[in-house]
Parts: sequence; structure tokens; C-alpha cells
Amino acid sequence: VIDFGSLAPLNAFRLLFQRHGIEITVEEARRPMGAEKWDHIQQLLMMPRIGEAWTEATGQVADKATVDALYEEFIPVQIEAIAQRSTLIPGVVEMFNDLTARGIAVGGNTGYGSDMVTDMVKSAADQGYRPQSIVCATDVPRGRPFPHMLWQNLLELKIESVQSVVKVDDTVPGIAEGLNAGCWTVAVTSSGNEVGLDEDQWLALSGTEQQALKQKAEDKFEASGAHYIIDSVADLIAVIDDIEQRLKVGEQP
Repeated sequence: VIDFGSLAPLNAFRLLFQRHGIEITVEEARRPMGAEKWDHIQQLLMMPRIGEAWTEATGQVADKATVDALYEEFIPVQIEAIAQRSTLIPGVVEMFNDLTARGIAVGGNTGYGSDMVTDMVKSAADQGYRPQSIVCATDVPRGRPFPHMLWQNLLELKIESVQSVVKVDDTVPGIAEGLNAGCWTVAVTSSGNEVGLDEDQWLALSGTEQQALKQKAEDKFEASGAHYIIDSVADLIAVIDDIEQRLKVGEQP
């Protein structure tokens, strides 16, 4: 719903490692996207190339203490990156208002830690997006792909039936979170992490170029088991309509 292309975490992880003399690629930085940020740092350091670069640059093999120290250093870096990327994705407010008018409860969860999102939550609210439940990865025992955050959302929203829940995400771990919880899952391509371009970059592409990037993302999400794939959360309402019809005839996720 925020940060077209999911660039805030990408920029923060790359800057964090640059501070230690290590350049990580966009592809490497995105690979664990959707995970809790401590886990994300650990997964980056477990990549052979980055792990070797860390040892060469610091003279030490990365361990848990390394991840702990990097995570503490990462927090202010991520907060600053989020501040620069807090604009809602086009169509989010209209989608949110439509769901609310239907009596559909809306919750959000994020791989960000709770100490990273205060300003972002306020900015989103100022722009018109006010979910009734917000859960961060640091609020629960395990982040994605474990379903703990989603379950916490459901507790706060007082949801009785998980079969009525629709989990929307732009990462493979986020889709796994929904599947592991037993929910309907909707993957987002064009405006999200898998395409990974900001809105201006996306709109500057030709139709052929856009389709190629969308297809690559769609293939990945189809393989992940997502029930639906859409370009943006702005396209969610048509999916909700279809799921409601399927529920009426007894279908479940």
C-alpha cells in the first residue's frame, strides 16, 4: 500500500553494507524481501559472495553478534529511507474506502520493526489509509513465512473464520504467510517488490517492457501458489467480488 516498487528497504540494506565497504546488488538485496529485517540481514550474510566479502572487509566471519550489531545500525538507516518513500500507491485510498463501506475489516502487517514505522503509519493515516490493525514482525515470535503476524491481525480484528480472510502481498514470503495461515492469497506485481521500480520508472517503460517484467513476477507468484495475481492493490476489489461469489457456493482457500 505504500512505497511504489518497495525501494525503502532496498536502499537501506545497500547503504548499510556500503558503510562497511561492501557493495550488494539490487538482486541480492531483494532476494530475502518480505522477511523480518534481522532475518533479512542474516540471509544476506549467508549468501556466499556477501559472506566472503564481509570476511575480507572486516577480517571476521559473520555470526549472530554481527547480525545483532548490524540490525541496531540498520534501524536509523531504515527509518530515514522510509521517510523518503512514504507515499501511498495510487488507488489505495479508494480501495480502502470501498472495503470499509462493505464492512470488510482491514489490517496490515510488515517486515519492518515496530520502532521503524511510527512516522510511516502517521503519514499513511494523513493520506487516508487507516487500517484497524497494524502488526510488525517484532511484535510476534516469528516473521514471514510464519503466519504469526497475520494471526495477530486476526486476533485484533476479531475475525472468526480464516477462510474469509484475504492476504495481499508483493513478496513470496508474504504469500507463504497467507497460505500457511489458510487464507486466500493475492500477489501484487507492477507496484511491488518483484518488479521493483518506482512509479516514474515504471511509467517510462514501453508496454512491451512492462509486460516482460510483469510476466516474470507472475511466473514467480504462480509458482508460490498465490490464488490471484494483480498489478496493484488498486485492482483488489474485483478479486474481492470473485472470492465472495466462491464463498457463497462453499469454496474455501
